[in-house]
Amino acid sequence: MGISPSLEKMQITAFSDAQFKKQVGNISVFINPGSYNRSYEIVYDTAQGQGSSAGSPNYNKTLSDTVKFTLVFDGTGVISSALPGVIPFLEDGIKKQIDAFLALVFKYNGNIHSPNFLQLSWGTLLFNCRMKSLDIAYTLFKPDGTPLRARASAKFVSFRSEKDIALLAGKQSPDLSKAVTVKAGDTLPLLCYEVYGSSVYYLDVARVNNLSDVRDLVPGTQLLFPPLQDSAA
Repeated sequence: MGISPSLEKMQITAFSDAQFKKQVGNISVFINPGSYNRSYEIVYDTAQGQGSSAGSPNYNKTLSDTVKFTLVFDGTGVISSALPGVIPFLEDGIKKQIDAFLALVFKYNGNIHSPNFLQLSWGTLLFNCRMKSLDIAYTLFKPDGTPLRARASAKFVSFRSEKDIALLAGKQSPDLSKAVTVKAGDTLPLLCYEVYGSSVYYLDVARVNNLSDVRDLVPGTQLLFPPLQDSAA
């Protein structure tokens, strides 16, 4: 997987509550991923009669979608650290960088009796999630074996609160139709998340409002957020 630098860095923000209101930490990645994969999966129950050539898949459930990408940690001093208070070149290489990252996204938070809730934000991606898996490959070392560079393959699984799940399940409800006035800093994915409980509908809302740019919205503009069955039409 390639990597590419960018002025706009991916943000990983940690929260201590399922409503994503109580922020406990934030980092900007060292180098933006060259790509990320977002995966969706539907589970079917397959009924197939004896001697038949094909089954009849019946819908069972839709699994939580996932996002995965690779991050680079560097302790050579070539790249400035994105973690607050961490000097890029230290005697312990990238240990403090890795420890700070793990503490934010992976380790058990005793105050909530689980790892933190996470939000990934980069461009049009706004993904509320939990860490699912992390595989760290150490690739460059000092003469004494201290790691100086690592590539971390991270996988995150989407998280929705029970309230959000109920909202999405009741998507025919007319109370989802509303007009929103754009404020400075708003993006369409963020507004979709606030209205629908998910950012995935931003392209549908853009089409309804004849928007060509979903990120640089003009403050004061009023946007229509119709019921989901209309926005997806």
